[in-house]
Amino acid sequence: MSDVLIVEDKQSFGETLKLSLDDARITALHVKTGREALQVFKKERFDVCLLDLRLPDIDGIDLLREMKKIDTENDTKYVMMTAFGSIERAVEAMKLGACDFLTKPFDVEQLITLLNKLLEEQRCRHENILLKDAMSRVLGMPEIVGRSAAIRKSLELLKKVAGTDTTVLILGDSGTGKELFARACHELSPRKQEPFVAINCAAIPRELIENELFGSEKGAFTGAVARKMGKFELAHRGTIFLDEIGDLDLDLQAKILRVLQEKTFERLGGTVSIKSDVRIIAASNQNLTGLVKEKRFREDLYYRLSVFPITLPPLRERIDDIPALVDAVLKKIDVRPSGKKLTTKALEKLARYDWPGNIRELENTIERANILAGTSPAIGPEHILLPESKTGLSGSDVTDYLKQDKGLKNAGAFGREMAEAQLIKKTLEQTSGNKSEAARRLGVSYKTLLGRITRFKQKNLL
Repeated sequence: MSDVLIVEDKQSFGETLKLSLDDARITALHVKTGREALQVFKKERFDVCLLDLRLPDIDGIDLLREMKKIDTENDTKYVMMTAFGSIERAVEAMKLGACDFLTKPFDVEQLITLLNKLLEEQRCRHENILLKDAMSRVLGMPEIVGRSAAIRKSLELLKKVAGTDTTVLILGDSGTGKELFARACHELSPRKQEPFVAINCAAIPRELIENELFGSEKGAFTGAVARKMGKFELAHRGTIFLDEIGDLDLDLQAKILRVLQEKTFERLGGTVSIKSDVRIIAASNQNLTGLVKEKRFREDLYYRLSVFPITLPPLRERIDDIPALVDAVLKKIDVRPSGKKLTTKALEKLARYDWPGNIRELENTIERANILAGTSPAIGPEHILLPESKTGLSGSDVTDYLKQDKGLKNAGAFGREMAEAQLIKKTLEQTSGNKSEAARRLGVSYKTLLGRITRFKQKNLL
């Protein structure tokens, strides 16, 4: 995919322009006729089109008019050039949407300055599109916080792979900071000046996700009134982050595999392959190897994605990081810094909890505690509201078990039930209570899951 399309019928002048732009690190494609220009323009997106006014097969202004019909979202900037300039023709071109008009001969350095300005405007426009998407999501902490051995191991792996173009697969429970790690990987890479595009594959309905990823042509489906750029197109030369990739349908997995292998894709309703230079970072909170065995995730895609896997530890395995994480959250939510701190007992209460929702749950807990503490300079254990943890055997659990008079020989069965109940609880939290999805992730039937839930509730395990 090129930055600039040059439409110039004189071969020598067109190639000279292309070489000058290449030297200025502006990628360009040169064609000699209006027909060639329209064929290419229908297939690829260009930030700027440099159009000669006089072409052998079509007038440059008529070509501009045809391009504007294709470019219904005004994705492209247009610059006219001619040796036969006139005020009337310039005004006509400007009315049609051209942003500048150059009369030959012109200084190539002047052209490069103009193109750099237009390309920067296009980059800002695309970033604004992405910013609107980003603002609709709750972003993670602005920095990776923690010095525990578990998080340091993940950070070391991140630093080693960030400077390469290698595909990265980030694994970990919900709320462990997978998107934060993906953003850090992008910021430490040579692509850091280019877009970082994130998409949650589980948050978009299946019938819409393909349009979001690959875009669509006008008329591709009911309601497609204009060409739409997909996330792969917006991420050109940058990084695309495919969160919860395990939730993609098999047919879409095949299309992701093609992008990885061939660096091309097609828009919905399109017939021509579009080149895309993107680095892919994928993430999942599911057991992808298990999904491969169940034929619900493509084995070839898994091996393509897991070139460099990074597993993020759950918060329960990095309890030592809680004080630093708490300080980071308080700084983030305190509009007028008050120096509010947690008491020792409050921190002890946080350390005893198992954090099934990980850092995301910790953030919510601290934000709620900050509100409950009001103007008090200290947040105490009474302000820390946490659900009862079921990861271990509490005193009441042991008492209830002994009342059943089953003795030590049945403790193993009881422990297994506790573990099953906790796993079901955690999965239901991850699926927002959707029992059908929870049953799918747990690998049991819907009826079996309902039976377990009923049984565990009767035993006060759930």
